[in-house]
Amino acid sequence: MESIKEIRPYSELSSDKKEQVTIMFDRIARRYDLLNHLLSFNTDRCWRKKLVRLPGIRKAEKILDVAAGTGDLSLLAAEMLKARIVATDISEGMLRIATSKIQRKGYQDRIQCVIADAEKLPFDADAFDAVMVAFGVRNFGNPAKGLSEMFRVVRPGGTVAILEFSVPRLPLFRHLYLFYFRRVVPFIGRLVSGDSDAYRYLNRSAEAFPQGEHFCRMLRGAGFAVADSFPVTLGVARIYTGVKPGHVKIG
Repeated sequence: MESIKEIRPYSELSSDKKEQVTIMFDRIARRYDLLNHLLSFNTDRCWRKKLVRLPGIRKAEKILDVAAGTGDLSLLAAEMLKARIVATDISEGMLRIATSKIQRKGYQDRIQCVIADAEKLPFDADAFDAVMVAFGVRNFGNPAKGLSEMFRVVRPGGTVAILEFSVPRLPLFRHLYLFYFRRVVPFIGRLVSGDSDAYRYLNRSAEAFPQGEHFCRMLRGAGFAVADSFPVTLGVARIYTGVKPGHVKIG
């Protein structure tokens, strides 16, 4: 399976990427939602809606949200669908906020939060009708292992849907994008969260992440028989889908 260049948040730390990512999200958890919506001009919610509206997600009765963070994708799915959702994340700080939001909105009977490593998911094989991830795969210590775990836990015929940042191809828009993510985002991130490294990491990891057909090959390498992608907002982000071989067995 193809690999992804490893980018770590903190150059001064000797710990591995997985541990550094956990530290980073625990540090910025309280300001994460504010910065997410501010830095994306609130378009991140539109991207998540596109993911939830995908047929493989929309028809699912039991969904796993990997790297769920503060729960935005799980909550949106609960609002739009009737599915039961399990939200997992390796950061206790992020899931604590997710749990609070879920309780505040009254979805605790449909969304269960579980602290879990995406590379060692604590679920049986074929346990979910669909798996979804928003801005999470590039943070995995071993992305190939994470994809293999998603393949393991989704049912035959089930869908995995992944939303990730990408770099636009249109030259002028690409230059504007790179300036914004390399210069503006770390500056605002430092002002609001106090951690500029976390938001420099955002750009560096997004640029290093394989895009389009490259990542689709990784999905196929994990076992998904069908893998495809499409850009959103002129290629600022991309939604990937993969289908596990077999017949859909929902219910």
